[in-house]
Amino acid sequence: MAVFARVVEEKGFSSAARRLGISKSAVSKQISQLEDRVGARLLHRTTRRLSLTDVGMAFYERCARILAEVEEAELAVSHLQSSPRGTLRLSGPMSFGRQYLAAAVAEFMKVHTELKVDMDLADRVVDLVDEGYDMAVRIGRLSDSSLIARRLCPMPLYVCGAPSYLERAGSPQLPDDLRQHECLMYAYHSGETWQLHGEHGDLSVPVSGRFRVNNGEALLEAALAGLGLAILPAFMSAPALADGRLTEVLPRWRPMAQAIHAVYPHNRHLSAKVRLFVDFLAERLAPRPWEPDGERAVGDPS
Repeated sequence: MAVFARVVEEKGFSSAARRLGISKSAVSKQISQLEDRVGARLLHRTTRRLSLTDVGMAFYERCARILAEVEEAELAVSHLQSSPRGTLRLSGPMSFGRQYLAAAVAEFMKVHTELKVDMDLADRVVDLVDEGYDMAVRIGRLSDSSLIARRLCPMPLYVCGAPSYLERAGSPQLPDDLRQHECLMYAYHSGETWQLHGEHGDLSVPVSGRFRVNNGEALLEAALAGLGLAILPAFMSAPALADGRLTEVLPRWRPMAQAIHAVYPHNRHLSAKVRLFVDFLAERLAPRPWEPDGERAVGDPS
């Protein structure tokens, strides 16, 4: 199973053999024996490329989880839990991952030189247990689940638009005015109804617009280009709000505040690599580095 997993991760027999310190023929023999044992072809082999079969993909996901558990068991038995080692499989949102998480991972790895990190950035919500991740960083309200969550810092949301759009379409004065505006949609979180919170409670406003996207950076670019109003998190909107490229509208009616969380499965031993990285990330995000000069963006009271 370990040889098979290495072949998949290295995308070839030769590179897997070099990493494992054995011959290519030995790797090929073990893969063939494994396929005979499970009674199914796991890999498509051609002279130019190697790919997983459907059965192979399902088998690899389970192998990866099993091998990770073996690694954790070995570390625990050998009393190495005070220092992060092995591979940290981490999931995070695309835009936040590129802007802040990648730099945090790089800094963490400089300190902990025996740690490997396999980071997957995607705006979809991954299944940590089924897909074999050690932890994930998530922004937003967490759905009820069996995951353990640690709140790292708050993440306000703002309804905002470019001055060019507001000059053309006017600025909404009341939440209901949003019905008459071009609203930019984030496919994963905001549908055709925006949830706002004000001094008189919560309300839902039906909205519409011509642009929908599943990436936060693309949503920001559309707002900056004057295509309409968008709900944007502080880590993306704060710099543009500070320098005037965006303007917050309806400041008395903001989307419900969210937070950044680190989440991990409850049924796994909290290894040093997860524990220390979560602590490191909490400390790094505490000053809210997206806020200009370390100050609260556009009057955020949280």
